[in-house]
Amino acid sequence: MPHATFTPTELLAVIDRLPRAKLAHLPTPLEEAPRFAGAIGDARVFLKRDDCTGLLLGGNKARHNEFLLGDALDQGCDMVVWGAGVQSNNCRQTAAGCAKLGLECRLYLSRGHYSTEPQGNLLLDYLVGAKVEFTDAKIGPELDALLAAKAAEFRAGGRRPYFWHRPRVVPLAAISYVVCVAEVVQQLAEQNLEPAAIYVSSSGATGAGVALGAKLLGLTCPVRLICPMHWPWHIPTALANDANDAAAMLNLPHRLTAADIDADENFIAPGYGLPSLAGQEAMRLLATTEAILTDPVYSAKALAGLIADVRARKYAKGDVVVFLHTGGVPAIFANPAEVLPPT
Repeated sequence: MPHATFTPTELLAVIDRLPRAKLAHLPTPLEEAPRFAGAIGDARVFLKRDDCTGLLLGGNKARHNEFLLGDALDQGCDMVVWGAGVQSNNCRQTAAGCAKLGLECRLYLSRGHYSTEPQGNLLLDYLVGAKVEFTDAKIGPELDALLAAKAAEFRAGGRRPYFWHRPRVVPLAAISYVVCVAEVVQQLAEQNLEPAAIYVSSSGATGAGVALGAKLLGLTCPVRLICPMHWPWHIPTALANDANDAAAMLNLPHRLTAADIDADENFIAPGYGLPSLAGQEAMRLLATTEAILTDPVYSAKALAGLIADVRARKYAKGDVVVFLHTGGVPAIFANPAEVLPPT
């Protein structure tokens, strides 16, 4: 028998029991994009403006960090150890949250194909006082092992590091996007609207949270996760597990299976961290019709997925399609030549 669903107010009350640091400007606006929608088809497109969360130029990680850094403070930690790519949005907003809360931030950044010159997200890391080291460790198990070793070193030296270890961090980050879905449902209800589909760039905690939020709130529309990268594991299974860990953390009985996760890996090319022609077109179209920016490797590729589906007439005239804009705009300035489509 299916478990009972929640109203947004009921669900937010459950989530409010968790430790949380108030870092983001919430709820973010839900903004209709009529000129953009008219350029791609007959559906109505609404943008959930998580590029407007604040915390050093916005993005989805501001929501994550409300719960993660709230957990760090609750545990009495005095520093955060984290890492990702040189132009990581996650690291930028983690560094910003640490600065705001008085925590030391140590970032270990995988060089990848990006320059280590201070530009884009990396420049902002420095500006808010993060201590940055570069590494050739690849993103994934190799970098995770390095971070675990660094955290152990600090712990042995008497520090109290908060380390982004998967068993706790991913469910907490996912819960932050259950909150986002509750906001969307509330905002649409104020206009007597219901979503026909929700789109977001994710193959991780954000997507797990959106899928879980949809289930807890009783939504029946598809949740389309446009993946920015391939992983060596089965993404729907992994995200269902992450969503279930988040539900368990909230002491809720609801569970997802891989069949509940619509993870689309068809918009990643030419690869993770690399702009695509479809993404460049999506960036330019949204910018020229609505004056809203996306980043080249996450939100633009997800927007390209939405455009492809609307153009394929997957939605009827007037259907409400919601795009969760996860931010990432500072990456535009890391390599401007990659942003503009070829002329």
